[in-house]
Amino acid sequence: RFSEELARWVEFGVSPRGTISLDRCARAYAWIKGKDFVSPQDVSAVIHDVYRHRILLSFDAEAEGVSINDVIDHLLSCVPVA
Repeated sequence: RFSEELARWVEFGVSPRGTISLDRCARAYAWIKGKDFVSPQDVSAVIHDVYRHRILLSFDAEAEGVSINDVIDHLLSCVPVA
């Protein structure tokens, strides 16, 4: 479920190219680990490096002392893993 904090903290989000980059990096990470598939753990391992420079924080987030890593962690916590 989407979080109201994310809506308040993010001025500009990740572009479609960013999500493609996340897919490619997660695939590469899984392949390096010797796996034939991508797991949620593979995505979690690379998402900070891929998204860190692609998300622009709002003034509210900066005023509250929220870092970009906090935003990405919060985003991950909003996505259920089955």
